[in-house]
Amino acid sequence: MPTTPEAVPSRGEDRERQVQTIFSEIAPRYDLLNHVLSMNIDRAWRRRAVDTLGWTDRPAGTYLDACAGTFDLGLELARRGDFKGRVVASDFARPMLVAGRSKLDGAAVAPVCGDSLRLPFPDDTFDGATVGFGVRNLSDLDAGFREFHRVLKPGARLVVLEFTVPPNPIVRAGYMLYFTRILPIIGRIVSGHPWAYTYLPESVKEFPGPQELAGKLEGAGFAEAGWSLVTFGIAAIHWARKA
Repeated sequence: MPTTPEAVPSRGEDRERQVQTIFSEIAPRYDLLNHVLSMNIDRAWRRRAVDTLGWTDRPAGTYLDACAGTFDLGLELARRGDFKGRVVASDFARPMLVAGRSKLDGAAVAPVCGDSLRLPFPDDTFDGATVGFGVRNLSDLDAGFREFHRVLKPGARLVVLEFTVPPNPIVRAGYMLYFTRILPIIGRIVSGHPWAYTYLPESVKEFPGPQELAGKLEGAGFAEAGWSLVTFGIAAIHWARKA
């Protein structure tokens, strides 16, 4: 299936405009498509990502959920029984924040329209940070990691949940068939957007693998970078700590 030029990930400021356009336009159907296309596996991934954050050491802290979308990952933390802090949920596509607002229902989640490459927060603000399926869309991944490092307190942990390409060749073949042939068709029908769900597999194919991503985290100043593959390696949970 040929890839429409609009769906090919751009570079620099063009990438920022491309991503902001995509997520602003698909915001009304974003949650439905997330759960349908992942067959609800994404819920379990988010639970594991929050478990990896180590928030129980700072249960009354302030946590950043960057590239927050419609708040699913931030709400997973905010609704934990022993959580006494708050989550600041930042995203530069305002329609995504608006689409998810009805889900907040009094949860300790504060939406902020902010760019992850230029976060509107002082240094050493947060007790931890999460990013769910967002770093893949940053126009400058290294700059994004440096920015997350800047706003975290010393000792705080960053957890990144992101798609990756499965290492097993059999799983990879099935995954790429679904991702490049089936998912774009379903996404186009349900969302009504002509190419947003073609951009998704294209962005995954160009994204660094877990080993390279760990190196980028360490290059941004983080320590103890690691990762765990989930669901046969179709996604990975990455973590690192600000020394």
